[in-house]
Parts: sequence; C-alpha cells; structure tokens
Amino acid sequence: MNRKDEHVELAEAFYHERQTDHYDAIKFVHHSFPTVNQADVSLATSFAGLDFSTPFFINGMTGGSEKTYKINQDLATVARETGLAMASGSVSAGIKHPETAPSFEIIRQTNPNGKVFANLGPEHPLENYLRAVDILKADALQIHVNAPQELVMPEGERVFETWLNNIEKTVQSVGVPVIVKEVGFGMSRQTIMKLQQAGVQTIDVSGNGGTNFLKIENARREHQEFAFAEDWGQSTAISLLEGSTLTNSVELIASGGIRNPYDIVKSLALGAKAAGLSGHFLHLVLNEGVEATIAEVERWKNSIQTMMTLLSAKSVADLTASDVILMDPLKTWCEARQINWQAFANRSK
Repeated sequence: MNRKDEHVELAEAFYHERQTDHYDAIKFVHHSFPTVNQADVSLATSFAGLDFSTPFFINGMTGGSEKTYKINQDLATVARETGLAMASGSVSAGIKHPETAPSFEIIRQTNPNGKVFANLGPEHPLENYLRAVDILKADALQIHVNAPQELVMPEGERVFETWLNNIEKTVQSVGVPVIVKEVGFGMSRQTIMKLQQAGVQTIDVSGNGGTNFLKIENARREHQEFAFAEDWGQSTAISLLEGSTLTNSVELIASGGIRNPYDIVKSLALGAKAAGLSGHFLHLVLNEGVEATIAEVERWKNSIQTMMTLLSAKSVADLTASDVILMDPLKTWCEARQINWQAFANRSK
C-alpha cells in the first residue's frame, strides 16, 4: 500500500483515541457582565505576515496518491467555501515522484484565491522548498519537524544534525513566510528559542493529543516494539505555556488534539494566533462529506464568536487578557518548569 494511503487509514482508525485531557484542565473565570456585543466580535487574526478571517485552519495532512488527490480536493473545497487557510501534507512525494504532484496541485486549482501552505521536512535542499512552493503556488511554507516519527518509521530519517541550519538557510532564501511545525510531539521553550535564533517568527507547537504519528508508524512495523513510547512529548496546552515564558516576539500556532471550538478559544487565550486541525477535518470529509464539513466549520465560527463575547474579547488578541485557571496536570508542569501559572488567573482589569 502507498505509505500516504496507509497513514490516512491509520489516522482514521485511531481518530477517536485521545492521549491527553489537558484542555479540560483550562478553565475561564466567568464575569457576569460582558463588555462587548456579539455582532462587534471579530474572528480575524494574522500570522506569518498574512491576514486571515478565521482563527483556525485546515492543517497539513496528505497528498501523494490517487486516494489523497480526492481528499485534498474535498478539503480544498471546504477551505474555499468557508474562507479557511489550508496546508498540504508533505510535498516530498510530489517532488520525488512528479506523477503524484497533481494530488498537491489540486489544492490550489480548487481554491485559487485562498491561503495555501506548502509542507516539507527539514532535510531538503533549497531547490526542493522552492519546488514545493511552486507546486502549490503557496502563500507560505510549513517545515515540519518530526524526529520521533522518523525514528520509529521503518524507512525514516536517521540523521538530524543539519535540520536547524537547514531551516535557517531556508528562512533566508525561500521567498515566502516560513512556519515551522511539530507533528504532534509538542515543543519546549528551548526548542522555540532555537527556532527564533534561526530566524523563524511563526511556530506551530503541535502537541500530542491528536493524530499520533509515533503510534501510526509503530503500527506499520513488523515488530511493534515502540508501543511503550506512544505518549511521547508535550501536549499542545503545555507547549503554549512553554512558549509563554519567552519575552521575545514569536507567533505561536496551536495544533494537536484540538477537539472543538472551546479548545480553540483556550488556545488563543494562552497566546496562540490561530489553531490548526487535521484529524477532525479528515474524519469529517471521509465520513460525512464536504457539505457537512462546511456546515461544521460555520457552526464553529459562530461558537467561537459566542465564547469571545462571554469573555469580553472583541478581537482574538483580547483573549490574552482573559482570566484563566490552570489546574493539574498543567499546574504541576508549570511548577516544575518555573512557569508562573497564577499570573494567568489575574489578567483582566
């Protein structure tokens, strides 16, 4: 079976499993008198030098086969009809095997005026990044970092020492904004600092709790000897808290384990500029179809606007002034990592 098709099947098979409940450990303090009207609440946000009408988007998933051609076409249709940005899966297959490039090109063909991100790993030469951007006529480039997945993947990478330097050179030369993202293992503040030093301004922390690529790759092994490590990494909530300790300007995106509009609002309140979803949209288009997915997106928009009204947040940025209670296990992590968790509870005026 094509590896990309196998990833899709395993991602869907594991869809209902959830690794962490860390978003449930985030609670807003309710204040009884909202100071904004719902009609005045804006969902607009910006990151990577681009403006977006909605603070969530379809994150990188797939491409590289006949089956994934149809999936990307359906996802791009949802993006076009709802105004969501969309990232492709890794374009590596389209570069190595040009006959599969149409499974990526269909994204831009279906959504000619939307925001589209190309996606590639950190081991490529500059010419491949330029090619990926060209295939999708992309507005930005995602570079995914996925060391745990590669190490468990039977045919994965085993050399990592050039990754960070490669990212730095690409940021300087690729000609479009660069977003560096994890693939479900989260990020520490040390990782975020290293990316900042490499010139990266926009970082998708992509924590565990959603699609588990270590579990997927372990399922592809003849001897599944890495089941013991399937909880590797930090959650998205913890990764955002790690990033909150840095004073230098950096744009964080939340993805990994986002289940509903409430999780998006919580992510924004912890400082994310937007939230990316993969598994949920994949599940919807595979099982419910394009029209049902479009309807879900519109419901989510309304739900986010409603919750922002309750929190007196006229803009996405205003959510970072809301009062948030962090309970265990987040509180324990913050204490161990010397993150001032109490400050989040007393931010409003």
